[in-house]
Amino acid sequence: MSDSFVTLETTENQQDLMIKKPASGLSLHGRITVPGDKSISHRALMLGAIALGETQINGLLLGEDPRSTASCFRAMGADISQLNTEMVRVQGIGLGQLQEPVDILNAGNSGTTLRLMLGLLAAHSERLFVVTGDNSLRSRPMSRVVHPLQQMGAKIWGRQNNSFAPLAIKGQNLRPIHYHSPIASAQVKSCILLAGLMAEGQTTVTEPALSRDHSERMLQAFGAELSVDPETNSVTVTGPAKLHGQTVVVPGDISSAAFWLVAGAIVPGSELVIENVGVNPTRTGILEALAMMEADIKLENERVVAGEPVADLRVRSSSLKGCTIAGDLIPRLIDEIPILAVAGVFAQGTTIIRDAAELRVKESDRITVMATQLNQLGAKVTELPDGLEITGGTPLTGTNVDSHADHRITMSLAIAALNATNTTTIHGAEAAAVSYPDFVTTLQKICGQ
Repeated sequence: MSDSFVTLETTENQQDLMIKKPASGLSLHGRITVPGDKSISHRALMLGAIALGETQINGLLLGEDPRSTASCFRAMGADISQLNTEMVRVQGIGLGQLQEPVDILNAGNSGTTLRLMLGLLAAHSERLFVVTGDNSLRSRPMSRVVHPLQQMGAKIWGRQNNSFAPLAIKGQNLRPIHYHSPIASAQVKSCILLAGLMAEGQTTVTEPALSRDHSERMLQAFGAELSVDPETNSVTVTGPAKLHGQTVVVPGDISSAAFWLVAGAIVPGSELVIENVGVNPTRTGILEALAMMEADIKLENERVVAGEPVADLRVRSSSLKGCTIAGDLIPRLIDEIPILAVAGVFAQGTTIIRDAAELRVKESDRITVMATQLNQLGAKVTELPDGLEITGGTPLTGTNVDSHADHRITMSLAIAALNATNTTTIHGAEAAAVSYPDFVTTLQKICGQ
């Protein structure tokens, strides 16, 4: 293409991403890779820090969230080499050996960093930790992990009845519990399992539905005694544990691949291949939802890498159909709902998303923000208490929209703008760097720019 239509302008305070479909039309083509899986990257850094010996990490995500994790664990004595995608070396200091930091631990925008780390800190007896995050993270609920940790004997103080960061933690010798979680949340489950590593006996978490299982897979790989009961959605870890450093190969993040899957499906004449994507069955809800919408997606070159299933994903443009996305599928695609809402805008009929109230306490209220911003572009989206109702088929017209400092909102609006007339300007586009620093350059590449 001769004309540049995907441009990024940086001002003193923010970045604006401007997208205008060229008069000659647009189709997307190419083979691309996506950043390393964010969930696996966090866990590899954390477990490497508390294991004995060296952990080597290939393919680490270089987004802001894993950088926050690395910074926190460095402050507690772990030796973590400079972060890169080739090889990160972590010299572990052993379970229970995290040092009392001289300053407040800052998790930035990362809920995974803060919630999982709380489980480890609470079990470090007689050490004091203070943790905080950015404006967004300080407004996100922490009671969902604080309450079960208190049942284990943890001492945690924070704002609004210990529900919001900043939080102060005085480490204790914790006792094992069987926790019946009211929500299916990998962060809640992982936090309790990490606390259970240092509790004498068996710690069990039972969920109402299956959540992503990266923690279970990696804990077992590092040597923890862990069992899974799929019939009851229960996981049990036996403590005290002893973890040993491992080599971790991080596959591409399916949450990042989701933007290109939807882009390839909705932009006419497109065909994309996203290589080396993790297709862990607890994360493939996005593939099931798009299959329900009759998207043309095929898995190729399926294989297993370091215990995680991986495949190349080929997507071709197709005529999408509206559907209902709800129930047990939601925990396996909760992060992909903003981009699924975009798919719904370009599908025939009505798409309904329910049972997703969790979206209201993410980096932004993703239900309200996606409804208001897509409607700003001309879509017909109705906000539900726990989701969205989207009437597809309404043409979009470019205008000014806002990311609300949310990386997934930024990228979802950019994909929607590919099918809009006129220019769409997304304010606060720098938020994409939280999980996908190269999003804009990848978008330009597949557009032939």
